[in-house]
Amino acid sequence: MARSALLIVNANSRSGADAAERIEQSLRDHGVAPERASSDSREGVAEAIVRRAGAHDVVVVAGGDGTLNAAAPGMLQVRKPLGVIPVGTANDLARTLGVPADVEQAARIVAEGRPHAIDLGLVNDVPFFNVASLGLSVELAHELTSELKSRFGRLGYAVAAMRALSRMKPFRAHIRTEGRTVRLLTLQVAVGNGVFYGGGNMIEENAAIDDGRLDLYSLEFVRAWRLALMLKALRFGQHGSWKEILSMRGDAFEVRTRRPRRINADGEILTQTPATFKILPKALEVIVPKPDH
Repeated sequence: MARSALLIVNANSRSGADAAERIEQSLRDHGVAPERASSDSREGVAEAIVRRAGAHDVVVVAGGDGTLNAAAPGMLQVRKPLGVIPVGTANDLARTLGVPADVEQAARIVAEGRPHAIDLGLVNDVPFFNVASLGLSVELAHELTSELKSRFGRLGYAVAAMRALSRMKPFRAHIRTEGRTVRLLTLQVAVGNGVFYGGGNMIEENAAIDDGRLDLYSLEFVRAWRLALMLKALRFGQHGSWKEILSMRGDAFEVRTRRPRRINADGEILTQTPATFKILPKALEVIVPKPDH
């Protein structure tokens, strides 16, 4: 008997919309019977899941990290396994889960993979899979337009980062965890639940999406030439090798700034400081490759 799937496609994503029929056919080829639900709004994604997932065995989201983030509130309500077809720009959750950016292979994993429980992060009660951050990443999100992503693909992150850095000014933040308060001058504060963010950067080299912990780093104010030397460490989560990067681990953080600052969660601007970050251990089941894939 075929597994039944509610297939969520981001109607605003050209790559997702263009690939929708191919995704449906690939799922059918692997014994999964999809019912497609499209949404042109963030709220509509979760609403469609809550309204229609009960009739299906699994929810499959075809899109990027923003679409998956929009699906998270609905997934928390329906408690169905989540399958991922990565057709976005960064696909950082898929990278963390080991799901390749190939429709055929991803569809096979939905059909033949195994369920695995993962954690979910919360920032001011807004869920996130990968990273929630303030500072440089918010400016980067502003620069990373649809036009830039279409023109440069993953390289668009580097172009947007250079533009954001040219305008970014450091700000003061207070970070509190487990009774300890740290005051700092920073360019960015990032709190990670998963492993990857920003198109393949690692939040911390030993991070995991199922370890019940959050990983925080703060990039303190540095000169541009010094930052250029730090790029490899930032890419691979090797923050401990630089005194300009503060790293912390915990299950909850409170971040306050002098004035409200917007917070980017999984590539979407969703809340602002003051912010409380928490972890929901083993909150969702996702379908991941079997060891022999």
